[in-house]
Amino acid sequence: MQNVILLVHLLLTLSLIVVVLLQRSEGGGLGMGSGGPAGTGRAAATGLGKVTWVLGISLFVTSIALTIIAAQNSAGTSVLDRVIDLPPPSAEESAPADPGFGDGLLPPAPGDDGSPLLPTLD
Repeated sequence: MQNVILLVHLLLTLSLIVVVLLQRSEGGGLGMGSGGPAGTGRAAATGLGKVTWVLGISLFVTSIALTIIAAQNSAGTSVLDRVIDLPPPSAEESAPADPGFGDGLLPPAPGDDGSPLLPTLD
């Protein structure tokens, strides 16, 4: 059933693209095609306009249907449930390696060990 709805959804999408591209442009994008400064209101609905509405609503309905089907198929599962169970790490892998910094988290600053900060030219 999901494959049939998906196929109808794809056909509706392609049909909607074709119908929108077939419509007559009003001479500019973003509403620039109005007739005058006061605007002329809405134009009469054409056949292609009505077909666009029907295809758009149908596309919306198939989208909701696919969402509902997908939610029912995955009821009670999570993406995290699908993760492969890895064996627990051994004691050697879980213990952090000693970086040799002593008690601090950062390495010692230059000069803390008594060495000069800059090399000397003797």
